[in-house]
Amino acid sequence: MTTSTEVVIRTEGLVKDYGSTRALDHLDLEVRRGEVFGFLGPNGAGKSTTIRVLLDQLRPTEGRAEVFGVAPKAGGPGLRARIGYLPGELAMAGRATSQELLEHYARLRGGAGRDNIAPLAERFGLDPSRPIRALSKGNKQKVGVIQAFMHRPELLILDEPTSGLDPLLQHEFLTLVREAVAAGATVFMSSHVLSEVELVAGRVAIIRQGRIVDLDDVATLRHHAGQRIALTFDGAVDAGAFRSLPNVEDVEVEGGTLTCLLRGEPDALLKAAAQHRVVRWSAEDRELEDLFLDHYRVPAEELHADEEVTVDGR
Repeated sequence: MTTSTEVVIRTEGLVKDYGSTRALDHLDLEVRRGEVFGFLGPNGAGKSTTIRVLLDQLRPTEGRAEVFGVAPKAGGPGLRARIGYLPGELAMAGRATSQELLEHYARLRGGAGRDNIAPLAERFGLDPSRPIRALSKGNKQKVGVIQAFMHRPELLILDEPTSGLDPLLQHEFLTLVREAVAAGATVFMSSHVLSEVELVAGRVAIIRQGRIVDLDDVATLRHHAGQRIALTFDGAVDAGAFRSLPNVEDVEVEGGTLTCLLRGEPDALLKAAAQHRVVRWSAEDRELEDLFLDHYRVPAEELHADEEVTVDGR
């Protein structure tokens, strides 16, 4: 995966209020050309609102957003032609077949992507002759994926893209993402399915209550998640002696076994353990999902007291 320093998506101090409800709270983001950027959070975290601002479907209350260096409201049809968008909720109905609908999209784009409809439909097992109103959720999602990718856009903005797809087609979708990036596209992918984002994303942002609470490359975020440590001693130990150690959290002692979460170097923990006889130990790397859950277990008032996270994750 190759990336450049060119910024394709930028938001600075982005705020979106719905009456008294703040959906985005001074959101700062940078997405670089050629990367897959994962945007993670549960429903209601602000993911779809961010996307709608980027597409000029919503106007921000404060702050600014740019796509390819242009404000969405100023970009017009020329900007939209460079984007492939898959919404989180597909509004598809009517008597038209999926073939007719996809050809309609191609005409709106000056014919771009018409030749890719058939191979993509075959690849995803879509019968293009069936009317849209007769399609299942999964088949409608296939139509949505095809219309987003078929004109080979420079930027793909994908909101919960594998919703309704079976595991085999989820795998095929991720292959399609990799192919698009290899061809020079940039991908901004919003999801709550961490495992699939981790497979393709270079960097990931975790959003909570409209704010970025963590942002870095996948490997670094997994390092932030830490290790789950278990130490079994030949007798009882004092948990308090371990709770004050640097990089050590969530210390529990049951019988002669101590478990804890280690974030960072293990030196202090190992020295403290060496004061006792250790008969068994294990260290297991935690997953990105564990870090995600950590952020969502923190009370909101503590979250907002934290130091701001910059676009570089520091």
